[in-house]
Amino acid sequence: MRIRRSLLDLDDLDADELAYIFERTAAFERKPPGPLLKGVACVNVFFEASTRTFTSFNLAQLRLGADVINLSPRDLSLSTKGETVEDTAVTLAAMGIGVLVVRHPEVGFPQRVAMCFDGHVVNAGDGGHAHPTQALLDIYTLIDEFRNLANRTVAIVGDVEHSRVAHSTIRGLHRLGAKVVLVGPESFLPAGYAREGVVVERDFDAILPHADAVVLLRIQRERFAEMPMTDEEYIAGYRLDERRLQTLRPEAIVMHPGPYNRGMELDESVLDYAGWRYLKQVRNGVCIRMAVLDFLVNGGR
Repeated sequence: MRIRRSLLDLDDLDADELAYIFERTAAFERKPPGPLLKGVACVNVFFEASTRTFTSFNLAQLRLGADVINLSPRDLSLSTKGETVEDTAVTLAAMGIGVLVVRHPEVGFPQRVAMCFDGHVVNAGDGGHAHPTQALLDIYTLIDEFRNLANRTVAIVGDVEHSRVAHSTIRGLHRLGAKVVLVGPESFLPAGYAREGVVVERDFDAILPHADAVVLLRIQRERFAEMPMTDEEYIAGYRLDERRLQTLRPEAIVMHPGPYNRGMELDESVLDYAGWRYLKQVRNGVCIRMAVLDFLVNGGR
């Protein structure tokens, strides 16, 4: 009997599986795949707000022919009747739900669900821990741009400490041989993030002429009890603006997992920059999630 696979972080995929998901993504972009999930019930439960991830998972499931059910937290007995996470997972599995996509502010929540759910769990973001499908689509965007990421310099800038996307993306980029440079002040990027293949840099201007890609992150204000620095201080040191864009190499690209905050981590000039790849990332999100769902349910090499 085939083991039911889940995707809780990128460590759940080996090198061949990672390559397979990217190949399937490219194939789905070229040609609609048909009802590969026909008869499979997919439940999406998001305990935090989402535009891109929630919508793209819905589109991915619908395009694969799945039966799609969206539950809000208030729809669950967890919130009003004291049911445990474990009992909720068992109940949904007993109804024949095959795939459960979960976003939750608690670190490790999808893992708790996966331990009890007799189906496939996809982590759509847990606290500040991990966001594997966003990392996959960002890495796929980079591969589509540069083909081979070995020795490419990718600068991830901003609130790395609280970014689940960054945590997953760093893992994936390191595995693919990219040089990862994390840029930000100590309060958003502790020195302990530096390790083999990952450099911590405080000076944003110093890294820009050497970067192949700059990935901007928003400040996750909802995860701070008190902001450690003023907006003006952050803008002066780490906002990408017209002056800083001019120091990038002509072939360099700029990315953002979204949502981006105009005037904070970027200004309007970035949105007009020829290498701005945000919309490409968003488009890639649907096919990446189609490929992940197909891989989990139907298998692959």
